[in-house]
Amino acid sequence: MERHFDEELNELYTYLLKMASMVQEAISRSIESLKNNDRKMAEDLINSDAEIDELEILIDDKCVDLIARYQPVAKDLRFIATAMKINAELERIADLAVDIAQRVLELVDKPLLKPLIDIPKLSVIAQRMVSDSIEAFIKRDTDLAKRVLASDSEADKLRNYIADELVRDYMSVDPKTVDRGIPLLLIARHLERICDHTTNIAEDVIYMVEGKIVKHKHLY
Repeated sequence: MERHFDEELNELYTYLLKMASMVQEAISRSIESLKNNDRKMAEDLINSDAEIDELEILIDDKCVDLIARYQPVAKDLRFIATAMKINAELERIADLAVDIAQRVLELVDKPLLKPLIDIPKLSVIAQRMVSDSIEAFIKRDTDLAKRVLASDSEADKLRNYIADELVRDYMSVDPKTVDRGIPLLLIARHLERICDHTTNIAEDVIYMVEGKIVKHKHLY
């Protein structure tokens, strides 16, 4: 029975890594569609979200089934509980990538309000945080997970800078720019929310490895 349990844990692990890869690709494609003013890429991304939703359900069902059939304890139970939490966070991140693609569709037929400099920078931070949080999960690396947590303030500062600039230098100066400024404001907000969900993954990794709950605590 133990061998079968280990095999099924490995299968769960594989599903979760597939989910992470699909989500990272979704973030990348959402920003590429913005930079390239690419309607088709944005629409394809929106339409592909159902595949991620199906995988989320599969992973959740797998976790519940493992708990029900094997009644794991200690580190195995923490691993499965963490997998369920990470699965949920990844699905929410994928939804935010879709939200970005929807904002792109609002902008695609309009002239660019300003050169895209800071939003791509914020997307790089978000993608790095997602990648590092998944690497921390793979390697059981709590130091890397804590670095992910520390990166969130960088994302918050850049999001605030983007919002201040759009409002101060464009929308408050010329109300005609509002229909182009608001989607950019929302894209920055979506990226910042991706970073927030990624910090949740990092906190879950710390719980999985050390059994410590660091959510809502200033331990990093």
